[in-house]
Amino acid sequence: MKKKHHVYSGAIEVTPIKQIYLNINHLTDGIYTLKITYKNKVIKQTTFKKPLISNLKKDESN
Repeated sequence: MKKKHHVYSGAIEVTPIKQIYLNINHLTDGIYTLKITYKNKVIKQTTFKKPLISNLKKDESN
């Protein structure tokens, strides 16, 4: 009787070890582009918007 060979595989998600927090409280309202560089090359770019405080209060009241 031959032995059955089983092949198992799986994937493990990479979890970040270190975190960087960006506090946008002191930025003026508007649209910002955040560029993350490594060895003078942009490796990640994202855009975010800091809304007007009056717009936030209107959204909360709805």
